[in-house]
Amino acid sequence: MTTTALGRVIERGAADRGRLERCDMCACDVPERHQHALDTRQAELMCLCRPCALLFERDAASQGHYRLVPERRRRLDGLAPAALGVPVGLAYFVRNADGEVVAHYPSPLGSTTWEIDAAAWQSQVAGCPPLAGLAPEVEALLVNTVGSARERWIVPVDDCFRLIALVGREWTGLSGGSRVWPQIEAFFAGLKEGIHG
Repeated sequence: MTTTALGRVIERGAADRGRLERCDMCACDVPERHQHALDTRQAELMCLCRPCALLFERDAASQGHYRLVPERRRRLDGLAPAALGVPVGLAYFVRNADGEVVAHYPSPLGSTTWEIDAAAWQSQVAGCPPLAGLAPEVEALLVNTVGSARERWIVPVDDCFRLIALVGREWTGLSGGSRVWPQIEAFFAGLKEGIHG
C-alpha cells in the first residue's frame, strides 16, 4: 500500500467535497460515503458504487487482484502495542497476503514503514484473538498511545489513509503544532461514533 494510493483517493475526495465522485469500475456517480476496493497489482484504492461493491463481496469478481475494503470498525482490548517495537505511538499495522505484518506511521511527509517481528505479532494475536481475523491488505490494526490516548482499533485501510492525509495537512513544526493533535482526537472520536466511511 503506497502513499501514492492514499494521495490519489483522499486528495481527490477533498477536492471534490460537495460534488459526487464516480465509481472507478462503472463510472456512475457515488455519494461521499462509499466503499473502496484495493487493486493489489497497482496498490491503489478504487471508489465503488453500491452495486459494484456488492459484486466484489464474491471472490469470483475479484479477477485475482481486487479486494473489497470491509467496513467493520472494532475497538480492541488486550493489546500492548509497544511490544511490537514501533518507536511511535500513532501507527497502523497491515498484514500482507504472505502473512508479513508491516507498521505504517503517519508523518508530515506521508507514511513511514517498519517491519514487525513475526513472533512479536503472534504474541499480540494470542492476547487479542480478533487480530487473527484481520483481513490481509484491506484491514489494519490502528493504535494511538500518544500522551494519555489508549486507542486500539481494527479499521478499514481507507480510514488509515484518511489519517495520513489529516496528519500531512495539519502538521506544523517539529512536534505537530497546535492543530494536528485535536484533529487526531476528533478522528478517533469519529471512529467511536461510526462517522467515518
